Formats: sequence, structure tokens, C-alpha cells
Amino acid sequence: MRKALRGFLSLAVLIGTVSATGASVGAASAADATAIRSVGSDRSADATADIKDRILAIPGMSLIEEKPYAGYRYFVLNYTQPIDHRHPSKGTFQQRITLLHKDTSRPTVFYTGGYNVSTNPSRSEPTRIIDGNQVSMEYRFFTPSRPAPADWSKLDIWQAASDQHRVFTALKQIYTENWLSTGGSKGGMTATYFERFYPKDMDGVVAYVAPNDVVNKEDSAYDRFFENVGTKECRDRLEGVQREALIRREPLEKKYKEYADTNGYTFNTVGSLDKAYEAVVMDYVWAYWQYSLLADCDTIPADAKTAPDQAIWDSIDTISGFSAYADQGLERYTPYYYQAGTQLGSPDIKQPWLGNLSRYGYQPPRNFVPSSIPMTFQPSAMRDVDTWVKHNATRMMWVYGENDPWGAERFRLGSGAHDSHVYTVAGGNHGSNVAGLSADEKAKATADILRWAGVAPAAVQSDPAKAKPLAPYDARLDKRDVTSERRQGPALRP
Repeated sequence: MRKALRGFLSLAVLIGTVSATGASVGAASAADATAIRSVGSDRSADATADIKDRILAIPGMSLIEEKPYAGYRYFVLNYTQPIDHRHPSKGTFQQRITLLHKDTSRPTVFYTGGYNVSTNPSRSEPTRIIDGNQVSMEYRFFTPSRPAPADWSKLDIWQAASDQHRVFTALKQIYTENWLSTGGSKGGMTATYFERFYPKDMDGVVAYVAPNDVVNKEDSAYDRFFENVGTKECRDRLEGVQREALIRREPLEKKYKEYADTNGYTFNTVGSLDKAYEAVVMDYVWAYWQYSLLADCDTIPADAKTAPDQAIWDSIDTISGFSAYADQGLERYTPYYYQAGTQLGSPDIKQPWLGNLSRYGYQPPRNFVPSSIPMTFQPSAMRDVDTWVKHNATRMMWVYGENDPWGAERFRLGSGAHDSHVYTVAGGNHGSNVAGLSADEKAKATADILRWAGVAPAAVQSDPAKAKPLAPYDARLDKRDVTSERRQGPALRP
């Protein structure tokens, strides 16, 4: 997505991957079965062995490092994956995963961020709720989990789901209790796609702020969102700064050139400094609502027309980040833009308050991927997932933020859904979670997560209103700072 934005499969491929009994899944399943037999026959896999020895007895698993953390064992690992799960003999690559181990008698959460994996201990909200273990996986093609040479045609949602399936299959032999999958933004999309292709693996899914761009060319939902989000006063402030940034293009681009020269930034992928500058400015209003709250509007210049150039620059840089569309800012996110331009889709909003000030409009993902990498969009991919969710979602939960633009196109349940829910956090942004829901909804969602994980206390089973996380809050493990995430790369990415 940026056109999601800057965090399909053909019918034949879909037919081959819908069922774990299909030919496309068969190769991966055979490899999984071999791995399971190997672990089961290895003396070090015995339940009395040290957990590290049991994990490293899994074929293809190797240790990068172990980091101490009170109450847990934390491992950073590599796992050998096929480059192509349909043809496992055609090469492998090393995929990073991390494991926050508490106890094999506890349930496990499979977390996917959809991008790089952090190698520092952290705990997703469901992991805290169920007081469980957590496996986290780096998405394929995000370095260093990238095949060499990189065949970009093997970066698609089915291949990534098959990565996750193999990791689960290997570790399920050790962590035998219930499993839940989760993730935020692109990670929430990833958890949803995993469930679509491997619906028998997980006992529940908790997907946060996951966009669902079913028809890539139809984006009017985003335009309606921006017409009404927040208050008119706040919208006017943001639109005023954005307009001034384009009106003052010449002096601010001079400043941008100095900034780029100082930091060694280049613009070969996007094509020019001018295109990069406008891409940053065009992101501004979206990025504000994605990462900020209505209460933060006091930080936006009240009268942009009289504000000095530096104030306009600072506001755009703080919200969007002028490094975002330099080659150095884009490089890390090439796999995301590739997926946005081949399967995921991406928003394209009109922003009528800009009049004719824009030269390029919302630039498509193709502009942010090196031209040497071929891209062809597959419109059937998201339609397939959306249809499957409507007719088959079971024990699945989506949480959105009321003021998060990504939620304008979201997953919705159909008549075939069972034991599944979609929640919205009032006034919430892209960091919305279960804890931000109203008291009744928070209790209901928490009770469902505990039940799906098989650890709901008797009191919660009889009265869901009593549900609360089983593990106490840990400031280091549990804090997610969405404002810092926007500084890591392009603002408009899920």
C-alpha cells in the first residue's frame, strides 16, 4: 500500500493453495513432516532437555544469540526456509525468528510485524493477556531474511504464510498448547492471510489496524474519511500547512537540498528531489492521523500563511519525515512497496484542498521500487482474502482506530463468520489495541482471547466482564511507541 502506503495469486495458484492437501502445499507439508519426524527421534528433543537444546534439535534451526530477561528465556534464531515452497529443492534462505520462552505448558502467540523483526525482547498485547510464549518472525525479503540472489516473484502472501506455517509446524512439537496469531498493521494483514491459507494452524487470530484494500482502484472511502475525521479546526490547520509547503516549494526545496547534501541522501529510485519532496508533503495529513491524536493538533501551526518557512519545514518533517523518500529511506522498505504494487494495493486520495498545487499526485508504489525489479499487479489476491474472511472467519478479531486512515478500508464480517468480531477504539490512531476499547468491549475481547488460548479462568468463563490480562504490565516488554515507528521510514506505510 502507500499508494499502502508508505506497516494475486492467479486463479490457478489460488486453487493450488486453498487447502493443505493441494499440490502447492504438498511440497512444504512433506518437508514439515520430515522435520517433525527428525525432532521426534532426536534424544535432545526430550521434554527433560534444556529448552535451548530442544529448539536447536529442530532441523534447520540455529542460534544467533540468547539474551537474558527476568522470567523468560529469549532467543534470536535463524530458520532455514525454502525460497519457493512449491519447489523446495530450488534453494533455501535463512529467516530470522525470535522466541520469548516462558514455559512449554503455556499457550503461544505467533507475532508478525510484516517487516523486520526486532531482536530485543518484547511482548504483544495477546502475549501479555494469556501470559504465554511468543514467537516473532521476520517477513521474507526484509534483510537479512532475503534470498541471494533475490527472485522477487517469490515474495507474495502465500509464500510468506507458508514460511509461518513451517515455523509453527516445527515449534508446535515443543509448544503443544494453544496458539494464537497476531500482528499490527501489515502484521495484522499477515496474520489474516496466514489464517486464510492455513486455517487449521491457529486457535485464534487477533489482528490490529489491518487495512483491507479489496479493489485497488476504488479509494473513495479514504476521501470520505478525510472529509470528516477529527474536527474542522484541526483539519484546517493540517491542510493549511500542507498547502503552504507546496506553495513555498522553491525555498523549502533549497533547504531540502542542503539537508540531503549534509546527510548524503540521493533520489535515484523516486527520480528527483522534487518528486521526493512532494511525496513527503502529500503524506502529511494522512501521517498525522495515522500516528497522532486529535489532542495533538495544538502542535500544528494555527495560521500557516503567516508561519515562517522553518515552522512549515519542522511540522512536515516531524509528521512525515524528509528522509522518507530518499534512496536511503526507501531501501529498507523495498519489499513492502513491491507487495503494495503487486498484491496488497495502496490508497490514492484526492486531497481537494490542494487545488492544482500537486505536480505528481499520490505516487504509486512503482515509484518507490528500483526499476530493475519487475512488478505486475494481481487484483485477485485481496478479493480472495476478503471473500474468505466474510465466509469463513472463525475465532478472529480485528481492532481498528476511529481516526486511523488505514481503517477506512477494513475487514468486515459476513454471514459465514463464526465467533469473530470487529472493534473500533473511539478516537484511536494506528496504535489502537484492546486496552483502548470501551470497558465492556475490552472485557469481551480479553475474555475471547483467553478462551481461544485455552486459559480462561473459571471466573471469566462464567462472567466475561471479569476478564483481564494474566500477566502484569512490564514497561520494557509491553510498550509500543507508534510515534517512534514513523521516524524509521516512509510515513505512510501500514
